[in-house]
Amino acid sequence: MKKMKILLVTSTLALASIILVAADHIDAPAVQGGTSDITDYYAFQGENTDNIVFVANVQGLLSPSATANASFDENTLVEFNIDTNADNIEDLVIQAVARDGEMYFFGPTTPSSTGLNSMIETSATQSKVAISNYGSQPTIQSTNGMMLFAGPRDDPFFMDFAQYSEIIAGNATAFNNPGSDTFAGSNVMSIVVEVPKSLIGGSGTINTWVESKTKQ
Repeated sequence: MKKMKILLVTSTLALASIILVAADHIDAPAVQGGTSDITDYYAFQGENTDNIVFVANVQGLLSPSATANASFDENTLVEFNIDTNADNIEDLVIQAVARDGEMYFFGPTTPSSTGLNSMIETSATQSKVAISNYGSQPTIQSTNGMMLFAGPRDDPFFMDFAQYSEIIAGNATAFNNPGSDTFAGSNVMSIVVEVPKSLIGGSGTINTWVESKTKQ
């Protein structure tokens, strides 16, 4: 589970773009590389400064040869959580679940339950986008005031893991410049939703995190 805090600003404020990221590419064997394995979470102000973009990447370290056959697990729910009152409990969620070649989005909406267990909020605003195929022109859907994407992307996260290991082992004191990108040439499965700030509070500070939850 990735957690971060981001400040939302109204369009009347002049503010440089905000980019926050949490990453975790190497997990326990039970989830590493699996369809529920979250590698990155990004939240940033959109090119349209009235919007905020949420990005969840899963299934890290996909080789190009493996990417064409990679798919989202239809039994896995990816849930973007938004806390608007600083109590570390989600007040709003945006849920994403794959079905028959499409990614369905529910929300933003108040969740019927909070914490580790979730129900798909089928009564909330529903949107969908066709899942893009590897190597094809990406499909971006604009609907219900939001912009949506789901499909394979080049892994955007830069990490010199070999040098990091040397630092941890005490064999080096700093990263090299330039370093070596451990994730170069690997892909992820990405879920992107761009939402008007007005749908999630409009202004103020929010906490946001993403979870993947498997059907029980």
